[in-house]
Amino acid sequence: MVTVNTDEWRGYAGLPGIGRRRVTVCHAEREWARDDDGDGVREVHVNTLEGLWTGMRNFLRPFRGVSKVYLYQYVAMFEWGYNVKRATTRFVRALLGVEDATRCPT
Repeated sequence: MVTVNTDEWRGYAGLPGIGRRRVTVCHAEREWARDDDGDGVREVHVNTLEGLWTGMRNFLRPFRGVSKVYLYQYVAMFEWGYNVKRATTRFVRALLGVEDATRCPT
């Protein structure tokens, strides 16, 4: 079963209904992370997701307003860059639309 770490927002209440285990931190009680099994590792936190949304907001900021019609394209562009993790030569060439020089011509 998939476990989803969330805060206490009611919008996540339906997760168990679609087969997801929900574990929460309570920001209202100033709880940001929790170590449930006592091993010193805080297993329950929402930092990754909150960091993702912060990154998305910062990515969109220079555009100074994005039409709802095209928002999904901006999100896809951000998602692609977020998932790449590092800028290799191959990545930069793909981004620029330049043919990969390491490939043999067919």
